[in-house]
Amino acid sequence: MSDQTRPITSIAPDPTALKALAHPVRLRMLSLLRLDGPATASGLAARLGLNSGATSYHLRQLALHGFIEQDSERGNQRERWWRSRHEMTTFLTDTVEGDTLEAGLAFQQAALNWHMRQMQAAHNAYPDLPPEWRRAFTVSDYTIALTPAAATALMDQIKALLVQAMAAAPALGAPLPEGVLPFSIILNAAPRSTEAPGQGTP
Repeated sequence: MSDQTRPITSIAPDPTALKALAHPVRLRMLSLLRLDGPATASGLAARLGLNSGATSYHLRQLALHGFIEQDSERGNQRERWWRSRHEMTTFLTDTVEGDTLEAGLAFQQAALNWHMRQMQAAHNAYPDLPPEWRRAFTVSDYTIALTPAAATALMDQIKALLVQAMAAAPALGAPLPEGVLPFSIILNAAPRSTEAPGQGTP
């Protein structure tokens, strides 16, 4: 990582925008634009197995709610290029209720589904990883007895460390230096919930 740091941009969507982003296709589109950089509707359609009309509609919805914008440095009158406006999305603060809570939970469910797909793909690709990347790969869980205050403090420390690493790393969406790849750290943390009857391990 570099000694230089850069600002990390983020968006805190309102409930209407969160509901729009909870659509699995839009969530994946935004992820692709954040990780791989600007793209056209036709390019995204080819990657997602969609027609360009549907892709254009979803892109317009993402733009309407402030997640993406046209890339004025690329494209022409026949084909628009789109880019992400932010690197992170924040949602579900501890005081939300009503429609905001409902929208946040819907987005969180969509994000969890996307997380599982990403980790399954990474698991499937593990045999092809070189040893140096295998050493960085982990599927781990840690359950610790904590108070709410201690759990919050621990999460704040972990998230601060991850944001610090992001700020010191090259921005995604542009060519990366040799030997550097996007490295996904998916963080899910919550008080342990007891399984419903019949869901536990025999």
